[in-house]
Amino acid sequence: QLQLVESGGGLVQPAGSLRLSCTTSGFTLDYYTIGWFRQAPGKEREGVSCIRRSGGSTFYADSVKGRFTTSKDTAKDTVYLQMNSLKPEDTAVYYCALAARIGSCLRERGYDYWGQGTQVTVSS
Repeated sequence: QLQLVESGGGLVQPAGSLRLSCTTSGFTLDYYTIGWFRQAPGKEREGVSCIRRSGGSTFYADSVKGRFTTSKDTAKDTVYLQMNSLKPEDTAVYYCALAARIGSCLRERGYDYWGQGTQVTVSS
């Protein structure tokens, strides 16, 4: 059974760091693109980062470039989102998603499966 489970969210102070994990099962991680998305209260869900299935290229939204890093460990079937220099505006529920074939991996369209999300709150 295909599954994606996010973890690692929590409460952090501004300028702090968190590492989110997207633990996968039921498929071969290298064959799929994994995206990270977030949704803040009252806002639409937006693409944050993604790591493509072919070659592992990574892409980032302008709002997180230089602060967030996506990586994967195929031995652990896990994709990570390292978030540094966090800001209050990064507060949101963060989701990971899987796509077999996709154009722009920062857009929701094309993602087939989603995790349940993990809350990240940046506040002093």
